[in-house]
Amino acid sequence: MAGIGFELKKAFQKKGLIAKLKAYGYSGIVCTGPTILGIMMLLGIRIIGEKAGASHQDLRLLNVMVTYTLIASLLINNLFAMITTRYTADMIYMNKLSKIMPSFIGSINLELVIGLLLYGAFLLKSGISGVNMLLCFLLFGELIIVWTEITYLTAIKNYRGILVAFFTSVAATFIVAVILMTMLEKEMFVSGLLIAVCCGYAIMSVWYYVLLTDFFPKGEGSSVSFLEWFDKYPTLALSGIFTEFGLFGHIIIMWFSTSHKIVQGLFYETPVYDISALVAFLSILITTINFVTSIEVEFYPTYKNFISLLNDGGSLVDIKLAKVMMQNTLIRELTYTFIKQVFATMIFIIMGTMLLPTLPLGFTEDMLGIYRILCCGYAYYAMGNCLMLILLYFSDNKSAMISTGIFCLVSNAASLLCSMMGIKWYGIGFLAGSFLFTIASLLLLRRFLNNALENLLVSQPIRSKEVKGVFSRLLRKTGV
Repeated sequence: MAGIGFELKKAFQKKGLIAKLKAYGYSGIVCTGPTILGIMMLLGIRIIGEKAGASHQDLRLLNVMVTYTLIASLLINNLFAMITTRYTADMIYMNKLSKIMPSFIGSINLELVIGLLLYGAFLLKSGISGVNMLLCFLLFGELIIVWTEITYLTAIKNYRGILVAFFTSVAATFIVAVILMTMLEKEMFVSGLLIAVCCGYAIMSVWYYVLLTDFFPKGEGSSVSFLEWFDKYPTLALSGIFTEFGLFGHIIIMWFSTSHKIVQGLFYETPVYDISALVAFLSILITTINFVTSIEVEFYPTYKNFISLLNDGGSLVDIKLAKVMMQNTLIRELTYTFIKQVFATMIFIIMGTMLLPTLPLGFTEDMLGIYRILCCGYAYYAMGNCLMLILLYFSDNKSAMISTGIFCLVSNAASLLCSMMGIKWYGIGFLAGSFLFTIASLLLLRRFLNNALENLLVSQPIRSKEVKGVFSRLLRKTGV
């Protein structure tokens, strides 16, 4: 993210409203583009399908197939995301750029193999047609590539290229959908709309890959050497896994609640919860963007100055002054970010209560209650996630793992309990998990900052140690 931070700092230093809006637009697309794309595609193709005469059952099936595929791809991608992020950062720091693209290819291949075994097995037993099964796995593969590309795109400065790729993908999806709806029979509408979604993400994945190859060298060496980083940073890998299972676990659990409905085969939905969660999730996009545009742009230079003084033998007085400046900047930017999230949540709750019942989404009083609870839950998640990411900034991976572990365990366990207690309790489990996530991350970060100098110095080994672990031994035995 430091690569994005440096470039955005230049963009935000430019004067004028247009320049500011341009900087926010770039950061928004980089940070939330795939999320926004997924939501726009779901809503857009649904409207196109309705206009073409697709049945309600067909649209339900399309919705759950895309949703299941999105979540499956995110869960599997996050088995590797934190590690590939750290590996890429280390290679950039050591000026070994030629090792980055091989790790990109290797992580995608491993994710696709795991996806074939897990999600592929689910699709075979899912009860959908063979065509839709293949299209779902094709979409899964494209999403795996896009999520992995996003990890590596944080070092890319070509914001205009990223922006053009995003809008081109959205436009292509809708154009292909309209064309196929005029050509296909009604019984093929679901497959046609799914093809349109695949086309959109295919364009995005290819475009992003071109941007990556223009920035990074072709590469050399093993494509699986990054696996050694699992042995180096096991707690970092667990942090990513816990975060993702905490974020999506409550939705999956609700698919098996008493309010669930069977769409087709193994594809379930709980509309009262799914739709509420989708709309409530939008309330945290402002924090996702603000974390980069505010915290990273403002905080990173002070953090870099502090670390540089430690590494380069700065005087004790200068180090202490740099530490105070870094902490003050961090507290200020976190405070601004959290205040913005509180206001965003309040606006979403107030405006949502007024507007959502008027939209063709089928919102009932029960759904509005769930929506309000989930808005609060996502707000706490956004704040907890910011705090956890700062812990990772300081390489306090153990604390990050503890906070995300609490989030995952409480959110899923409480959601399971609430799913059996009736609709009035839906969302409380995720709210409880997110609240404790924020509290745990805050306390752990405060503990670290109180002794930041000692923690940073003592945590570094005097001598480098040989990495030992399953992947390290495997790579050495195979000579990779």
